[in-house]
Amino acid sequence: MRSFGIYIIGDEILSGKRQDAHLNKVISLLSARGLHLSWAHFIGDIPEQITSHLKASMARGDVVFSFGGIGATPDDHTRQCAAAAAGVPIERHVGAVANIEAHYGEAAYPKRVLMADFPQGCDLIPNPVNRVAGFSLREHYFVPGFPEMAHPMIEWVLETYYSQLFHANDYLEQSIVVTEAGESDLIDLMHEILRQYPELKLFSLPRTNQRRTTEVGLKGASARVMLGMTDLKAGVTALGYPWHASLPSP
Repeated sequence: MRSFGIYIIGDEILSGKRQDAHLNKVISLLSARGLHLSWAHFIGDIPEQITSHLKASMARGDVVFSFGGIGATPDDHTRQCAAAAAGVPIERHVGAVANIEAHYGEAAYPKRVLMADFPQGCDLIPNPVNRVAGFSLREHYFVPGFPEMAHPMIEWVLETYYSQLFHANDYLEQSIVVTEAGESDLIDLMHEILRQYPELKLFSLPRTNQRRTTEVGLKGASARVMLGMTDLKAGVTALGYPWHASLPSP
């Protein structure tokens, strides 16, 4: 199973001047195709940190979507950081220039054309709004921070490069909601389930209500999840706590 991750870049997110609009959207886009988000990082406009994160995810071979920082103002560092992480220079991309000229004409110069300066060897991601392209490099896909541009660009990436992965993995997530029990009441049982099914991921989500309610479940290969959930339900029943099946995620 490929590991998908996202970077959301920009001081404006960390300061609260803008609210993130990307995390839930990417989760939705992936889930609709039988894929799953493995991690997410929010990073400020600090070139050293951006470069360090990109180097690490490139080395791991993750599929990464990066939002923001690909403009031409002094606080936009993502293009330069991507080039540094990959060890390549920045150069003007002929195809990106043509797109900008086609949309803006003479107004492409002298500043808008700067957004055609990309890491050497990258491929373009078409922008359906204003034709100022994003770019891809080593399975990292860099798009603007504007949702109306970024989200269709990410859909294009998924459909163009990863359709062979859609609904291809044997993956199942199931859970139950245990009432009258907090997480601490279920810890020993959780450890026992993981001892029996070490290849699965276990998750526990307490709920703040008057009945001390905890959702607990498993993720992984479907046959093993179903076996594990059978043992989990039996264990909860043996402890004397009532439970019911949880509703599927939207």
